[in-house]
Amino acid sequence: MAALNYKHLRYFWMVAKAGSIARASEQLHLTPQSVSGQITAFEARLGVALFQRTGRRLVVTEAGQRILRYAEEIFALGDELLDVLHDAEAAQAPPFRVGIADSVPKQMAYRLVAPTLTLDEPVRLVCREGRLTPLLAELSVHHLDMVIADRPMPARYNVRAYSHLLGESGLTVMAAPSLVARFDGDFPRSLDEAPFLLPGEDVAVRVPLMQWFEAERLRPQIVGEFDDSALLKAFGGAGAGFFCAPSTVVPDVQAQYGVVPVGEIPGLAEQIYGITTERKLTHPAIVAISGATAPAGVGAKGARKRTRRS
Repeated sequence: MAALNYKHLRYFWMVAKAGSIARASEQLHLTPQSVSGQITAFEARLGVALFQRTGRRLVVTEAGQRILRYAEEIFALGDELLDVLHDAEAAQAPPFRVGIADSVPKQMAYRLVAPTLTLDEPVRLVCREGRLTPLLAELSVHHLDMVIADRPMPARYNVRAYSHLLGESGLTVMAAPSLVARFDGDFPRSLDEAPFLLPGEDVAVRVPLMQWFEAERLRPQIVGEFDDSALLKAFGGAGAGFFCAPSTVVPDVQAQYGVVPVGEIPGLAEQIYGITTERKLTHPAIVAISGATAPAGVGAKGARKRTRRS
């Protein structure tokens, strides 16, 4: 007996599951005539009737039921084989472990890390978020390949690592439209005595921001302090206070939180660094992050700067 025609077997299986040639042909993206012809050829090859018509319905015959049970097992094994191959391919992709300081805006972090998902040699991206100190501890024992932070490697840490300036962005004050309407006026005077959401003490732009308030003789009401940038924006979107966001991601923040820009702070910028144990960047994923910062919109001033702490 010649080898089984698995294409014909699948057509039979699809018709049996769908209950009609018309529905099966839609799923197979074939004409009903083509599917009917294939079923007829399969029945002729097997020498048995697979269906009998009852009114407008097709009913699987007793012989067809036996063949259908085999077809179910055959195609289930085929799906299992594809799953095994997919899992094996995924397991072979080397992990790229990146730590992201919670002070780094999530939109900027995504733009930085996104190029690692389209490498010619795939990697399995593993993101860890938290405070900078424990992330640097993980980097020092090579549990992380890179740490993305809003400041270079602090001098007080005894870690052999190098800081690479990935980019920078100006800072824009934003708020919910209802809050902007309440404190209408010329920027930045409109911030005087207005509720303000301040970055936490671990966030690099906090001190320059406070110095700017002092220089402009502004006395906003600090109603909250947040280490996590996403939580700060969530409160800002709810109308709790004005807040700062990197100018390069203002459209994203507007769309996600329903806030509007009020004005850009002159002379202030948020910098983003990649901290690695490599002086010369060689890891393909790290090279992709470093090389794609300007087109990704992290900041036009993306000249790379390296500082070492050991």
